[in-house]
Amino acid sequence: MKVAIIAGAGPAGLTAAYEMLQQTDIHPIVCEATDKIGGISQTVEYKGNRMDIGGHRFFSKNEAVMQWWNMMLPKQGKRSKDDILLDLNDKELAEGGPDPEKEDRVMLLRHRVSRIFFLRKFFDYPISMRKETFLNMGFARTMRAGFGYLWSCIHKLPETTLENFYINRFGRPLYEMFFEDYTTKVWGVHPSQLGADWGSQRVKGLSVIAILKDMWRKAVGTKDTAEVETSLIEEFIYPKYGPGQLWELVAEQVRTQGGEVRTNEAIEKIHIESGEVKGVTIRKADGTLIEQSCDIFMSSMPIKDLIAAIDGIEVPNEVRHIAGGLPYRDFITVGLCVNKMKIKNETKLKTWANRVPDTWIYIQERDVKLGRLQIFNNWSPYLVKDYENTMWIGLEYFCTECDEMWEMPKEKFIQMAIEELVRIDIIESDAVLDACHVKIKKAYPAYYGSYYELDKVRLFLDTISNLWCIGRNGQHRYNNMDHSMLTAMEAIQAIATGSTDKTNVWNVNTETEYHEKK
Repeated sequence: MKVAIIAGAGPAGLTAAYEMLQQTDIHPIVCEATDKIGGISQTVEYKGNRMDIGGHRFFSKNEAVMQWWNMMLPKQGKRSKDDILLDLNDKELAEGGPDPEKEDRVMLLRHRVSRIFFLRKFFDYPISMRKETFLNMGFARTMRAGFGYLWSCIHKLPETTLENFYINRFGRPLYEMFFEDYTTKVWGVHPSQLGADWGSQRVKGLSVIAILKDMWRKAVGTKDTAEVETSLIEEFIYPKYGPGQLWELVAEQVRTQGGEVRTNEAIEKIHIESGEVKGVTIRKADGTLIEQSCDIFMSSMPIKDLIAAIDGIEVPNEVRHIAGGLPYRDFITVGLCVNKMKIKNETKLKTWANRVPDTWIYIQERDVKLGRLQIFNNWSPYLVKDYENTMWIGLEYFCTECDEMWEMPKEKFIQMAIEELVRIDIIESDAVLDACHVKIKKAYPAYYGSYYELDKVRLFLDTISNLWCIGRNGQHRYNNMDHSMLTAMEAIQAIATGSTDKTNVWNVNTETEYHEKK
């Protein structure tokens, strides 16, 4: 029997293993370097509370992916449209928490609420043209924004940087208010130093015109989800226990159907002969090295690590240099269990105890390092141990491994995070009941530095006929979960037909219409 080694038990790796079992007679062995299933899509549990790392909306414009999710996590029970539309699409949230009669549900339908917190006020995200937006901005800022947008319509900048990309779509004043500082927090470099590639991939169709079109469709009742920019969607599905629930179920399915999913096993070396991967060296948790032969190797490990692990052939110095210089952003989440928040619900949505309805809030305030705030109660009531009496929130920080934030002691970091929320009037310090601290390496492949020479690395990797690069880090592309899955699906389809052409795999998420910003 042929064997495939799959590096990484994230969305791409597990999708590849599952699809391989459906479409081929190849035996998949998934090797995950950590003790966690799901990669960045894992769900972290802390004292009965569950935390979604980064926030994962289950929405895709690809029907195959939507069907795949529904197959794995079917929605159970019937609800009327009235129930779905009331308060975050779950009636029980307005009435005090999860309904015991609905405990068998696996997938929930959620109402998307994301806003920007700026000037200690809430703004719609994406920015809307509603009266509240202009009132919060004030007359002077509103006039500047309006004239700035009109100027951007007649004076287009060359889209050589992400800064110019945003200015062309929103005008300089709106860019400076709502994009500049947050983007710098995320990537650690100013948007003027980032290429427009990231914008064209992640915010392709979003603009003032797109927002106005969306408002018009809503007003006249002709809104079609298939035609809406993904950041303008209003509903998404979500596993009741977080995204990790899905990937743990997929891992279970892979094992049940005869595949293997191994944790604490890192790929140390990739042995290549005559243009093919012949086997790998695996390092186990206790440091033991084992050899495993294979007929196919699928990699969702970072390209930097992939190139460093190649053995048996000479890697060109240029390729090694480019791969070694690929930039990444790392991620720290502080989970806080609080008894209340100072910010209140001033929307039309009904919520339990008048809590804010947001799934996450973009923090644009310049006096804090905090980038984004998740409110897990609003993702799923089942993520929170005591839904009625506590709020479980996640404070997201973007950093680079070994920098000041990454090296800060856990207790000191948590205290900093609490002080920042107090400073911007979101909580009182005595509201905090408990806290945890989670680090994720290489969460975001970055679009600067040697990224712009990545094609040379790709050309080299494509000469290895049975090596397939899949997923976010496997392609050094800021994919969403569905795109990571699609790279795996495309690869398996090619393998099932005996093809070694990787074009379709690399072309995932290069279309001009898909969009989601996270």
